[in-house]
Formats: sequence, C-alpha cells, structure tokens
Amino acid sequence: MVGILSSLAYKKTQNNKDIAEEVSNCLTILAVAAKVTKMHKRVKTSLVNPPPLKGVYRHQPYLPIGLAYLAAVLEENGHEVTVIDCPALEIDHEGLKARLASIEPDLVGITSMTPTIQSALLSAHVAKEAFPDAMVVLGGPHATFMDEQVLIEELAVDIVVRSEGEETLLELAQNVSNPKDLGRIEGITFRNNGQTVRTPNRPFIQNLDELPYPAYKYFSLEKYRLFGRRMLPIITSRGCPSQCSFCTTARMFGKGFRARSPKNVVDELEWLRDVHGADAFTFYDDTFTLDRKRALKICEEIRNREIGLPWDCQTRVTTVSKEILLKMREANCQQVFFGVESGCQKILDAVKKGTTVQQNEKAIRLAKDVGLFVAVSVIIGYPGETKDMLQETIDLIRKAEPDDVYICVATPYPGTELRSLVEEMGWEMSNDWGLYDTTTPVFANPNLSAEEVKKLRTSFYNRFYSPKYVLRHLFKTNFYSRVMARTALNHLLWRIKNIF
Repeated sequence: MVGILSSLAYKKTQNNKDIAEEVSNCLTILAVAAKVTKMHKRVKTSLVNPPPLKGVYRHQPYLPIGLAYLAAVLEENGHEVTVIDCPALEIDHEGLKARLASIEPDLVGITSMTPTIQSALLSAHVAKEAFPDAMVVLGGPHATFMDEQVLIEELAVDIVVRSEGEETLLELAQNVSNPKDLGRIEGITFRNNGQTVRTPNRPFIQNLDELPYPAYKYFSLEKYRLFGRRMLPIITSRGCPSQCSFCTTARMFGKGFRARSPKNVVDELEWLRDVHGADAFTFYDDTFTLDRKRALKICEEIRNREIGLPWDCQTRVTTVSKEILLKMREANCQQVFFGVESGCQKILDAVKKGTTVQQNEKAIRLAKDVGLFVAVSVIIGYPGETKDMLQETIDLIRKAEPDDVYICVATPYPGTELRSLVEEMGWEMSNDWGLYDTTTPVFANPNLSAEEVKKLRTSFYNRFYSPKYVLRHLFKTNFYSRVMARTALNHLLWRIKNIF
C-alpha cells in the first residue's frame, strides 16, 4: 500500500489527469483491506470445561472431545486458542477466574451438559469478572434446548450456540468485534435490546472428513488414563435415525446419519497412537455398526495397518450379526456396549427403541460367543413401568449374563420426549440439574417411588459384583475384564467397610 501511494505522488508531477481516479481506486483497496483484516483478526479464544461443584461426586474425568474439535477448527483458521480443562487440571472457579484474567481472551467458549450446567453458568459469571470485554458463549446439549432460560438465568452469557458448534463458533470468532452482525450467524441465540433472538438453525456439516483432527495437544492426556492405559476417544459419525424418547441425539445432531470414510477414521487411529501415545481407543459413535459395510471396512483397515490396540464401541442390537462381531473381535475390539433398555416389551415400545426382547438376548449371546466383553444399559422407573415389568428386565440380565450392566434411572433431560411426557402427566419434577446423573430419581413416579428405585439399584449391584464375578474376570486377558474385576473388588471392599 505504501508503494501505491508513492507511485501516486510521482504520477502527480507527471500527469494530473488521472490522479482523482487512482486516488479513488486506492481508497477502495484500503477499505477492502481494512475489512478483510477486521474479519480475519487473530482472536484470542479460551475454551472451558467447567469445574465440578463442591460436594458433587467426581467421576473419572472424560476427555471433552467437542472442545478438542472446536480448538482444532479455530486454530486451523488462524485464531489463538487456549483450553482450560478444569476437572482434569483440578481447577476450581477461582482458579478459572485467575487463568482467564491472565489470558484476557476476546472470546470464552464454555461447554456444558445438564449435570454441569450450574457450574457452566458460574464459569460464565467468573469469566465476565475476569475480563468484562470478552464475548462469553455457552454450548452443549443443555444450552441448546434451554437457550432462552440460560440467557435469563445468567446475564454473563452473551450467546448460546445451538447444536453442532464448529462452524458457528468460528463465525463468532470472526465477528467478535462486530456484535451488530450476530443476526446473520446461524445456530445462535442472543439478546438484543432486552429481547431474545434465535437465528435459524445451522445446517449440519455433511462431509465430516473435512474436519481437522481434535486438538488434543491442548489437553493433559495423562489425566485420562484408565487403569494405566491412555484411552483416547474418536467420533466417526454423527446423527441418529432412531427416535428414542429418552435421548436428544437426533435433535442435537439430526436424524440423518453422517459418517467419515474408513480411511479417514483409521488415519486418525494411527495419529492417536503415534502422535498422542494412545494405548486404547473408545468410539463415541451412538451406533458404530449402523452402516455395516463401513464398519466392516474400518475393521479390515485396522487389521491391514496393524493398529494393534484394544478398542470399544457402542451400537444397537438390531445392527449386529455374528459376521460383523467376529470381524470387530479380529480387529481387536474388546468391548461392545448395547443400549438394551428393558427386558419388558411394553417398555421397549414405550421408549420407542424399535427392538425386541429377543433381539436383545440374541445380540448379547452372539457378542459373548465371539469373545467380546459385553456391557449393557437398562432404564428403570420409566413412566408406566411396574414392579413386575422391572422384574422382567432383571430376569433378562440374569438369563443373558452380560459382563457389565449400567442401571440408569429414567431421566427427563431437556429436549427429550420423556421430559414432555412427565410434564403432560403433571408429575412433580426437580429442576436441580445437578441431580440429573441417571443414578438419582428426579420425578415423582406413582408406580415406583424414589426409595424403591434406589434400593433396587443397590441390591442389584451388591449381587452382581460378587466375589465370583471378581474371580471370573480377574485373570482374563481382555482389558475390560480386568478393569471390571478391579471395579467389582472396590465395590466389595466399600461394602465391607460400610458394614463394619
């Protein structure tokens, strides 16, 4: 630009005829350059996984892969990124405030689920205290479905990102200094003159292969070891055609199944192993075998490249066969997780699972026959369930003998059909989001009291995690068997301690 202006000064002494036109052109170039520079300003962004609240039970930290994707997309587009993973770093809200004050970010992005929303809102508050000029953005399932309530409850939250966040947060970063342009950004909810504004939903990303790998370099991966192994997650697909009444996946990521190519998936597995020292992988896909041909190709690619590490996945009982389970086992899959939900057909129909009790039993048997560790989840306390129906679920577990069972209390998360059902029935329902952990009853069920549900869970695990269970799994070579043997042993020791 300096060269252009120097050239104009020279031409003025040679020929004044065209100077006005050239000055006009120069000013146009300067305006465009200024606009581009403003649009592509290097924005300092801090992404936050909020701290656990005091007095709340702390589970094994899970690696927030959603934040890792957001960090990767922002970094790829030239923005400065920091990640504050509070649970792994054991940072409380005061520590978070100090970190943010030292960074002085232009944008703070906070993730949350329903059980962590209270901590996320407090994190937004301390973010504004630390650096008032920052744009504070909240995302995640809870914020997606309770966007207006979030903006009402915590004025420190400037914007809610709904649903899939990579492209939306990138646009926010590019417009952090242009708040007047927020109305043009799809997939957000914000305030304008005291009114809540919801922009149109953003279309889902169709080609997932185009996304960069999650930016795990911003995380303390050593904090995510499970019994000595660095187990790293991978997501190979998004969206779910199923419409289970207790789940938000289809509303969060769409009914259409979008999947990465087998090559792209196994490329990432190699990268996780070679660059980040993964000892095992866990597939976060809702239904790994939904596209059977793709799942088979992934298994074939894992074998051909000799990835050599154990992995686990979750899927539906209707999308597996002996062939695909065997191929998974040959590719060193060691655990498969089925959402069985119930041993009572009436409840399976009520939750719109689209499965049968017989399909549940058959899938568990097939997976065990090929040598996989089989974990299942069941739901108890669903509206309409009686004690006799619940007993059918217990009978199924005893008959099928899965290797592990997650007994989940029916939990009406925001955005689910289950929540609408409980509201329509007029049953008392808690809005203490910290209780929404799938182990605590949060609504009054006239058929099954909260005490009955708690007692059932306790008595089931007391029987299930028996000394016989410990001995059966302790000496197996399967990594998940050894993990559960130690888990069961800890449970037994805890019981003995509380008895005496």
